Amino acid sequence: MTKKKPTILVVNDDGITAPGIKVLLEEMQRLGNVVVVAPDAPQSGMGHAITIAKPLRLDKIELYPGVEMYKCSGTPVDCVKLAVDRIFKDKKPDLCVSGINHGLNYSINVLYSGTMSAAVEGAIEGIPSIGFSLDDFAHGADFSHTRPYVYGIAQQVLQNGLPKGTLLNVNFPHIEKGIKGVKICRQANGCWVEEFEYRKDPHNRDYYWMTGRYDWVDRGEDTDVFAINNGYVSIVPTQYDMTAHHAIPELNSWAFDVK
Repeated sequence: MTKKKPTILVVNDDGITAPGIKVLLEEMQRLGNVVVVAPDAPQSGMGHAITIAKPLRLDKIELYPGVEMYKCSGTPVDCVKLAVDRIFKDKKPDLCVSGINHGLNYSINVLYSGTMSAAVEGAIEGIPSIGFSLDDFAHGADFSHTRPYVYGIAQQVLQNGLPKGTLLNVNFPHIEKGIKGVKICRQANGCWVEEFEYRKDPHNRDYYWMTGRYDWVDRGEDTDVFAINNGYVSIVPTQYDMTAHHAIPELNSWAFDVK
């Protein structure tokens, strides 16, 4: 008896024509039957945004031979929601993978990332989910060194599943650093120090352009930032339950009774 191939939903935030999603779908085709649903334009930095004030469009396209693909007018999270509700309908996919993102999504970036939010939405839907990102913002980024790890990590998730409410945040170092191996990490404590440059447009109207730098305040050697900086693939088990459980006992000691 032939074992049925798993179904795999592929999404991203860089848009359906981004090079990273092509690499991802090609590796997923080695594991199962692939359906791609991705934004029709780049949606980086959208976080967990959803579209509620305008219609959503979902159009089937033929971009790569033999691949079932749809472009969506909405956000990465919209892509997952529409895929589950309108394409897969009564049977959810066996795996949801997002990326491969052009640029890292380690540390605090996970909160802003459309790539990771798509994977989070997959996990909320009860689908084992993974977000993949590469330390290279270039449109022509070289993803070749990520391929065996993308395949291997996805294969492990299909075989073993993931704990309930958990997904994986996977980041790859730049190809120049090579890959020394894989590290299971925690999310580094860091933040963006933003600056807003004041400018004038051609019509002499004021506007601001956000710039800034990432401030890595956490020097622990068990973090995703440390792993990437030292040539390792970082895998952070991530959850969408944002409850600060450690704070509950302290808050229970406060006097909230109003008299």
